[in-house]
Amino acid sequence: MTLEDFLPGLTRHASWQLRLYTDLHRQPELSGEEKKTAVRVEQELQDLGLETRRFGGTGVVAALENGEGPTVLGRADLDALPVMEATGLDYASETPGVMHACGHDAHVAGLMGAVRALHEQREHWRGTYIAVFQPAEELGSGAHAMVADGLTHAFPRPDACFAAHVLPGPPGQVLSAPGPVMSALDVIRVVVYGRGGHGSMPHLTVDPVVLAAAIVQRLQGIVAREIAPGTFAIVTVGSLHAGSTSNIISNSAELQVDVRSYDEDVQDRLRAAVERIVRAECAASGSPREPEFHYDVPCPVTVNDAGLTATVSAAFRDAFGQDAVPASRVTASEDFDAIPAAFDSPYCYWFVGSTPHELWEAATAGEFGADIPSNHSPAFAPAPEPTLERLSASHIAAALTLLRR
Repeated sequence: MTLEDFLPGLTRHASWQLRLYTDLHRQPELSGEEKKTAVRVEQELQDLGLETRRFGGTGVVAALENGEGPTVLGRADLDALPVMEATGLDYASETPGVMHACGHDAHVAGLMGAVRALHEQREHWRGTYIAVFQPAEELGSGAHAMVADGLTHAFPRPDACFAAHVLPGPPGQVLSAPGPVMSALDVIRVVVYGRGGHGSMPHLTVDPVVLAAAIVQRLQGIVAREIAPGTFAIVTVGSLHAGSTSNIISNSAELQVDVRSYDEDVQDRLRAAVERIVRAECAASGSPREPEFHYDVPCPVTVNDAGLTATVSAAFRDAFGQDAVPASRVTASEDFDAIPAAFDSPYCYWFVGSTPHELWEAATAGEFGADIPSNHSPAFAPAPEPTLERLSASHIAAALTLLRR
């Protein structure tokens, strides 16, 4: 029993998978609003005769039970982004300002292809396969919502959990590595207070815009002067809002701060430094109120289990040859960890290259204008072939490391 036993089925259903992918791409839905997407996923699973269940609102789960044996969980994410698409694809988003700019539509089609192949060829494996289609990954809250809604009580504990993500790279390349592969993330919403008034009489106010500007400048020194060189850390102020017009000094300002690292101790130091600096700048400006700190649902470091990943990476090398390569750490973040953590299961998270071949060749050759769009870009457009097939095949190859007949 090898992946090759499943490849004819993947090829046979390639047109179905492409249609599913393009339909999802045309009809993207934002985090927590994946109602049509969830219904489409349910329908595809029910068409295979599988029972589906909802968790976390729009999360969909189905289990393939195939006799006694190990249990494996595979996960894909459902949500799109508030991005105006600029790909020019004939299947571009039909919803203005919303786009599958991170490849989650490919993830759904890829996992669904694996589910269909496993369902149709049960003679080649034994055990239980749990397919999880998770909402709100972009908010870092969807996995937690599914767990809070009883996911871990409804299904047996998986012996391994798997997930994959498309990235810019040679199309069809599969990248995996043990240990930390994606960074921890904290999104900190900071509210600082001033004393509002007329723009012509600033001496009678405490200007929160000046205060916020001082905070932004000072935060840039955390990584440069408080974190050891060579240690990865990021502190970004991605949003700053204050006031409504030029001649009114407002009462408050709001900053949204993005904090990332690959180490929980470093993450603790970054959070503490942000709070220390904000409080000190408020005191220095004479702020009349203490600042507020609101932490969104955090994403921990994504840390692949070493033993499981060694086994899965070997299976990828056997299946994909030179297309299976070691992964470098990715500075983006994920909430997937919440699901295997709740089950107390080991996991492996890998990446699949998805840049169209001609674009990748042109860009790596240095051709003028041949830029490779990244995830979250309005121009991000994975090549359906071989990306979709490779997503499905990698999910199957990983599952077969446990689900052997």
